Amino acid sequence: MHRQGEQPVQYGGRQEAERPPMRAIGRGIRSTCPACGTGRLFQAFLKPVNHCAACGEEIHHHRADDLPAYLVIFIVGHVLLTGYMLTDMVFPLSPWLHLAIWIPLAVLAALLTIQPIKGGVIGLQWAYRMHGFGGEHDETSPERHGDRRP
Repeated sequence: MHRQGEQPVQYGGRQEAERPPMRAIGRGIRSTCPACGTGRLFQAFLKPVNHCAACGEEIHHHRADDLPAYLVIFIVGHVLLTGYMLTDMVFPLSPWLHLAIWIPLAVLAALLTIQPIKGGVIGLQWAYRMHGFGGEHDETSPERHGDRRP
């Protein structure tokens, strides 16, 4: 079954709907289901839903892990470092005043960007059928090998 407007493609010997990566990432950034774009992606701040309420797409097997946090550090660090350096060239301030300005900005920027970035990573994984989004079990998934955590 294909959604309206999606073209079927061959994947793993079976015919499935095409999943454009940029559309899926954009939907994830907007915190909506990467498959339909209407259902919510998160049930809490960083806790994704198990499945989309609108289309039924399973989301529970995503593996975003550390990539969203790494991307937040990378983006926020570069933006704030640029802002700090430009500000310091124009307005030389004491180190304590810089800390009072830039640490709250860093925390705020990180909190504002982590959820959209995690949604984008989930959308990317869905588009490329990674970690169970393609219908097959992931090699490292607990369902395949049993939960080996102590």
